[in-house]
Amino acid sequence: MSIPAIDDVLLIGRISTPFGVRGELKVALISTRPDYLAKVKQVFAGPALQPYTVTRFHEHKTNVYILRLQEVTTREQAEELRSTDLYIRAKEAAPLDDDEYFLHDLVGLNVRTAAGEEVGKVVELIETGANEVLVVRKIGQPDVLVPMIRRIVLKIDVPAGMVEVSSLEDIIPQ
Repeated sequence: MSIPAIDDVLLIGRISTPFGVRGELKVALISTRPDYLAKVKQVFAGPALQPYTVTRFHEHKTNVYILRLQEVTTREQAEELRSTDLYIRAKEAAPLDDDEYFLHDLVGLNVRTAAGEEVGKVVELIETGANEVLVVRKIGQPDVLVPMIRRIVLKIDVPAGMVEVSSLEDIIPQ
């Protein structure tokens, strides 16, 4: 099993706790397509992207799944993976619809207003409880925080490398 580069994987969730005594794991998913993840046969854990072979994956509760890995057979081994991020190869992710995108794809996009004014470039994405927030940097000026709400963000075109926002007045306090 080869270890992929960090740019070639997608975060799908976090291992929370062991489940039972045979090495099964509870996983809190962040994926919107858990049905598709049931088809994945290999996952990667932690910052080292340690590869594991999936032998079973099923829903336990809403957004909580039970995962059995071939290489983890005891509760003690499962305990070592507690609070570990879990990844899959990006190419194994569910295909996106035309109007869908991965949040990490927004970093690096240029931001402009509907009137064509350049705002800056997305340098970070902050995930809050209510909505995501784009951190937009313009050289020589303070960063601008753009809430990802329909009234403000009018259009996202990842292939064109662009985010269109309603107006500067909506995002920059006067």
